[in-house]
Amino acid sequence: MTPAAIAADSGRATDGAAATADRAVQARGLVKRYPGGVTAVDGIDLDIAPDTLFALLGPNGAGKTTTVSILTTLTPPTEGSATVAGCDVVGDPGAVRSRIGVTFQETVLDDDLTGRQALDFHGRLYGVARAERRRRISELLELVELEEAADRRVKTYSGGMKRRLELARGLVTRPQVLFLDEPTLGVDPQNRVAIIDHVLQLRREQGLTVILTTHYLDEAERAADRVAIIDRGRIVVEDTSAALIAAMGADTLYVRGSGDVAAFRASLAGLDWVQKSATSGDDGLVQLGVDSGDRRLVEVIRRAADAGFDVAEVSVAKPTLGDVFLRHTGRRLRDR
Repeated sequence: MTPAAIAADSGRATDGAAATADRAVQARGLVKRYPGGVTAVDGIDLDIAPDTLFALLGPNGAGKTTTVSILTTLTPPTEGSATVAGCDVVGDPGAVRSRIGVTFQETVLDDDLTGRQALDFHGRLYGVARAERRRRISELLELVELEEAADRRVKTYSGGMKRRLELARGLVTRPQVLFLDEPTLGVDPQNRVAIIDHVLQLRREQGLTVILTTHYLDEAERAADRVAIIDRGRIVVEDTSAALIAAMGADTLYVRGSGDVAAFRASLAGLDWVQKSATSGDDGLVQLGVDSGDRRLVEVIRRAADAGFDVAEVSVAKPTLGDVFLRHTGRRLRDR
């Protein structure tokens, strides 16, 4: 579909959304197979309500980016169906594109353009009228705090500034659904916070639906209404951050050592005060969700000794989304 056709189609945006007003994004049985027998997405179902910030978490190769590529019409599914803002990603991809904004993992800005020109070019490509482009660009430059750098070439921007410019570019067309694929990857901590704050402000002011993929669990825990963890192409758990963390238990015990990890974990299985347990890779770390870390510590160490697991280090902490991730994938998200 040409940019002009996309622009003409954008007038029907509310019609498609009205048809599925209770779902900004819906997917059923999404599968993506590549030649050579690689299955990147393996039967994913999604139901994302409007005005929701939905975080999709997973280790590298889990299927996050492929799922986003399907939902943004860049990659056709092998099986299954999906709608975004009420429009079918396969049957009406042009209508989907007119209703979404996308920020990709890799920076895709033209370094020879100024920040203002980059936004203007994107608006022209999608048929946004000149007066509306100017008004919108002015608003967005203020939102992402790039007014003073707007007329500098992008090549002079820092990594954080480029990320903020890409966020602004994804919003030029006033999308109903915004896809942010690792929007803070490689950005310093201060700019990471600023970018997520901008996204949260958009949620509050515009009722925007946001699908966020990130390796930074603190971002998801702070910002997301709902979190889904994807591993090996499948959604393994989905809920609010608070509910997922609560299910881990009141405290998390970290027991690091060497020996028979399997026997140690088996000795804890079935105990009513152990909510969850997991093992992290080959580093000898066993994670336990328990009702009271201080009260159960001696019993855990005793059971480790009886099972032939030599304890080198023990710590107690309140559970986090990182603990949830380890519990459901057997890996920590920083294991990349």
